[in-house]
Amino acid sequence: MADFDYDVLVIGSGPGGYVAAIRAAQLGLRTACVESRETLGGTCLNVGCIPSKAMLHASEYFDAAANGTMAKMGIKVTPELDLPAMHAQRIDAVTQLTGGIAYLFKKNKVTWLKGRGAFVDAHTVQVGEQTVTAKDIVIATGSSVTPLPGVTVDQTVVVDSTGALELAKVPEHLVVIGGGVIGLELGSVWRRLGAKVTCIEYLDQILPGFDGDIRKEANKVFKKQGIEFKLSTKVTGVSVSGDTASITVEPAAGGDAETITADCVLVSIGRRPNTDGLALDKAGLSVNARGQIDTDHRFQTTVPGIWAIGDVIPGPMLAHKAEDEGIAVAENIGGLTGIVNHAVIPSVVYTWPEIAGVGLTEEAAKEKGEIKVGKFPMAGNSRAKTNHEPDGFVKIIADAKSDRVLGVWAIAVPAGTMIAEAALGMEMGATSEDIAYTCHAHPTHSEAIKEAAMAVRGKAIHI
Repeated sequence: MADFDYDVLVIGSGPGGYVAAIRAAQLGLRTACVESRETLGGTCLNVGCIPSKAMLHASEYFDAAANGTMAKMGIKVTPELDLPAMHAQRIDAVTQLTGGIAYLFKKNKVTWLKGRGAFVDAHTVQVGEQTVTAKDIVIATGSSVTPLPGVTVDQTVVVDSTGALELAKVPEHLVVIGGGVIGLELGSVWRRLGAKVTCIEYLDQILPGFDGDIRKEANKVFKKQGIEFKLSTKVTGVSVSGDTASITVEPAAGGDAETITADCVLVSIGRRPNTDGLALDKAGLSVNARGQIDTDHRFQTTVPGIWAIGDVIPGPMLAHKAEDEGIAVAENIGGLTGIVNHAVIPSVVYTWPEIAGVGLTEEAAKEKGEIKVGKFPMAGNSRAKTNHEPDGFVKIIADAKSDRVLGVWAIAVPAGTMIAEAALGMEMGATSEDIAYTCHAHPTHSEAIKEAAMAVRGKAIHI
């Protein structure tokens, strides 16, 4: 038997990579993790999920004070923005969580190999100046921002998602290119803090991939909050002069061009897999047409002993998907059975209100057969009513014959938490009847899920 430096070598320490490394070590495997950043946690913890949520949370408080929400509840305040302090609490959250992963690595005896990894062969990886070998190698290198051709990101006037988290002042006018999750979340942060926000989306609605009703309702909610949308619009150029950007746009279907000026432009048109620089060819691997690494259901690539998870493989680019895959791949390597049900992976947009979904959209479900749909407005939910949170609804899609739940979609202040119930139910094969006859605590936002399930069955009480 060949003598390897490690049983398992994980390349990348994002949500998929660090979880895979810890789980492999828990299973008694000699494990190392390759990471070139100064801190562990990948994009999510350093410049993505975590810092953006810190800014979203802080800006929610400021907005509630500034827009009169607190005053309506008898709390009279005049807010003053301390942006450096807001950034400081963001940085503190990142520091604590990335440091926590370093502690978990030490606790579980995972070796951190600092540097960039590149294959030498199927069992050998060059990390900086050293070469290490492993019986099994997991590629978990995540993704990076997709560039917009012809547009230069200078992280001052034209920024990507990382730069948008670190703006030193509130823009007077922020133009967001892309109406997806990242653009809406970061656009919401700066809109709450006082910026005029214009969102440009090539498609005819925001939030591609989400349920149609959700996309339309979200558009209405954000417009009411003050975000201006230019849908079915393409950006043909961005030029910068001093502190001002000029964005040239025209109808997606063709037509007259117009120019929008702004002091900040956020490019957020998606993400792409991080496979460049890995020297995959030396290991006998290649990528598909989308730049992803194909695997089987066990996350095994076409080369024995090499596995891949997270954003570098097909599927939604979500931290929690990568985490589940990290556990599963480690267990598969360790001789157990690791499975991820990719049909039941929730998605969340952390705006106000939050937007969440799991399973099929109504449009996708209709393509598969006859369905039943139930909707319940949050305005009819007692907790939402008392909290002055009337926007949104819950929607449940079920198979017309079996009554099995196929998809659940929600716009509600705590939708990201509420969706866990739906995901659990779907994982267990729940029907709308199962949800409708499950007793929910009162008063809670989650009662809206019960009512939507009852609506599927034609028995909703509060509408």
